[in-house]
Amino acid sequence: MATKDEIIDFMKADFPQAKCTIESVGKQSSVVKQSIGFDELRPGNTVSGPVLMAVADYALYVAILGEIGIVSLTVTTSMTINFMRKPSSTKPIIGECKLLKVGKTLIVGEVSLYSQGDPKTVAHVVGTYSVPHSK
Repeated sequence: MATKDEIIDFMKADFPQAKCTIESVGKQSSVVKQSIGFDELRPGNTVSGPVLMAVADYALYVAILGEIGIVSLTVTTSMTINFMRKPSSTKPIIGECKLLKVGKTLIVGEVSLYSQGDPKTVAHVVGTYSVPHSK
């Protein structure tokens, strides 16, 4: 297992381009936040799909690292997103992740994405990650 601070340090070193911040890391869970500005919007004044996918991917990765420790080569093998409603163009996106299955080689989790302050889900994501074999 890795602590929130250990994950923050790892992400800063290995993924400095990431714009998400880690709000919490719990037992098989995480909460992350992504600020929204002009660069995150698409025509129609809404948050772009790739930004929402990135927030979900980040939340899943953080929850996994919190559960199994810093295993940097854990990679996404599949991800499905369902867009539910238009997110706010001015409020941060919150990603709440719960791991559903933690196996030796595959981990499955789900992420609910929200506009901060609004309890209605803007997107729901299910992702599977592959964990490299231990030597």
